Amino acid sequence: MKHYIIVKFKNDFVYTEHIDDISAIFAKTLDIEGITAVDIKKSNSTRKNRYDLMIEIDMEEAALPLYDKSAPHLLWKEKYGGYIAEKTIFDCD
Repeated sequence: MKHYIIVKFKNDFVYTEHIDDISAIFAKTLDIEGITAVDIKKSNSTRKNRYDLMIEIDMEEAALPLYDKSAPHLLWKEKYGGYIAEKTIFDCD
């Protein structure tokens, strides 16, 4: 399954300065059984009504609860959750 995290950061947070750290955090999810790929995409738009970042995780459905309680997921929420203005989570085949 594909697990998408689509994020719009608060206006005063320069997320582009943190892409390497965010990528490193999500790269650690590859150690979770059932997660096979992670892809992070920055928006190429500067329009205010666009989201900033899309994180795509390829995983087996059974890996989702493991991901939810994993150290990388908790670290992502701890370090960056306060900077998020809006977030959409979307799962699909």
